[in-house]
Amino acid sequence: MPTAAPERPAELPGERPGTDPAGRSFTLPRGTGRTAARIAALTVCQGALMVGFGLLITGPARGLWPMTAEDDVNEGLEHARTGTLTTLSLFASEAGNTLTVIAVTVLTCAGLLLIPRLPMWRQASFLAVAVSLQSLVFLVITEAVDRHRPEVHRLDASPPTSSYTSGHTGAATALYGGLAVLALSRLRGPWRRIVGAVLLVVPVLVAVARLYRGMHHPTDVVGGLANGSLSLLIVGRALLTDATVTAPAAAGPEPSPASAAKRPGTPEPGRTVVVFNPTVTTEADREALRQVLEDHAHHAPVFVETTAEDPGTGQTAGALEDGAQLVVVCGGDGTLRAAADALAGSGVPLVVVPCGTGNLLARNLGLPLTPTDALDAALRGTPHRLDLGRIEGDDLPATHFAAMSGAGLDAAIMENTDDRTKSLLGWPAYVLAGIGTLRAPRMHLTIRLDDAPAVRRTARMVLMGNVGTVQGGTTLLPAARPDDARLDLLILDPRGVAGWTRALATLVRGGAKRPRPSAAGTTTARDGDRSGAPVEFLTFRRAELAFDTPQSRELDGDPVAPGRRLTAEVRPGALTVLLPAGGR
Repeated sequence: MPTAAPERPAELPGERPGTDPAGRSFTLPRGTGRTAARIAALTVCQGALMVGFGLLITGPARGLWPMTAEDDVNEGLEHARTGTLTTLSLFASEAGNTLTVIAVTVLTCAGLLLIPRLPMWRQASFLAVAVSLQSLVFLVITEAVDRHRPEVHRLDASPPTSSYTSGHTGAATALYGGLAVLALSRLRGPWRRIVGAVLLVVPVLVAVARLYRGMHHPTDVVGGLANGSLSLLIVGRALLTDATVTAPAAAGPEPSPASAAKRPGTPEPGRTVVVFNPTVTTEADREALRQVLEDHAHHAPVFVETTAEDPGTGQTAGALEDGAQLVVVCGGDGTLRAAADALAGSGVPLVVVPCGTGNLLARNLGLPLTPTDALDAALRGTPHRLDLGRIEGDDLPATHFAAMSGAGLDAAIMENTDDRTKSLLGWPAYVLAGIGTLRAPRMHLTIRLDDAPAVRRTARMVLMGNVGTVQGGTTLLPAARPDDARLDLLILDPRGVAGWTRALATLVRGGAKRPRPSAAGTTTARDGDRSGAPVEFLTFRRAELAFDTPQSRELDGDPVAPGRRLTAEVRPGALTVLLPAGGR
């Protein structure tokens, strides 16, 4: 995965100016309100999950193992106490004390904002918000779940809050786990991993100390670890992922625009056309992108906006007719797919500037998800030839997809995702829409891959992909690569709770085995209407899918007309994309 360019003091698109503790000006990112709403929505889900787990262990699961063994653990630790261990446990416990956590958080954030030359406001916000949200959720949990502390001699005064969850453990996880994330992303050299590992050990020591001192049951400290980790995950994905926080590159002189333009393998600057989706690209965004292009000697770029009637194919085709030597696409996966359809086979380089909700291709290519960073990194890179999928079907004219296409569950999710919810929450909106589609009837279909005999299957979902990872970092096609001259096929057909559990476990592991080649179909033709596995992976160059009844279908996240047929084939190296050094 490519390394992001070092953070620059230049104002990013749509940012608002502010002042740091040293009186220096800095900027806040665009979409702050949307990011805050997304964090708030996911935090509500976090609180509901933690409260639900607490009510479970204090209610229906109270008489089940391992809850029945918790008293034995607490009593065993009480009997194992020694003077030395008690002293050590005191120091470990104090690392998660409220005053300690507040003091370390405030000092760290102040230090991040006082860094010479550039205040690290994003990293400071990540740490402060993660610690604060963990505390907020902790208070909600203790109000909702009433659990008595262990019946052993307690070495600390019992606070009025419930035993579930461990506040010390949760706060320590959010604080020291957050510091570990920052250390691993910012430090360089051999100390990077050592510092990160030491910081990650601290919450575990706090958890053990709270158990040793008789303040919590084992499930209480597990809940604290989970609560702090969820806060870090939610806030980190919102504030750090889009910034692609990585270790900064070695310091060196910035290349001049001329030298950047003449990098070996990079097309000479010529007519540059920017195709943008106006619903996700503001005027400030476009001005910032224009400046990046100027910095790389792409002077006087032409900006062309898409429309509801033409999401990018016509605009890109027009740019090619006018002699464009570089096409920059600013939008989501739908805009990118439309532009790629026109660029297929042309050899004209494409720059992917992710501005949408999913941004699947950008994520799978390891591109920065901040528009200006993505553009800057690509213009410093070199051309790469990537595959496209060519697809057609009944009521679906021949076109291309760059990331994924499918039918069934995933397409139904796209159809049921409300645009306003997607705009507010981002990719979690797909998760909410998916809950209502899980009980959709399974489909019956015939599959023919390459020259293999046709096979019959039932499925909840069939997904053909040029890349493998979807929103939220979930990998659905573990072996998919955008440059291997093949496409991958996922057949999802879980039955009952056990089937869904096996399916989720397989997907979390990233697939138990590499996908079978299409010739494997000959060995499963006798299986009748199903293979028996909840998840099946195959690869192909050409696939023909025929459904018994019309099914929901989608292309790169956009719903298309329902139908009974899909025919897809790979077009190796059909799309030329500028990628940073180390990109796929």
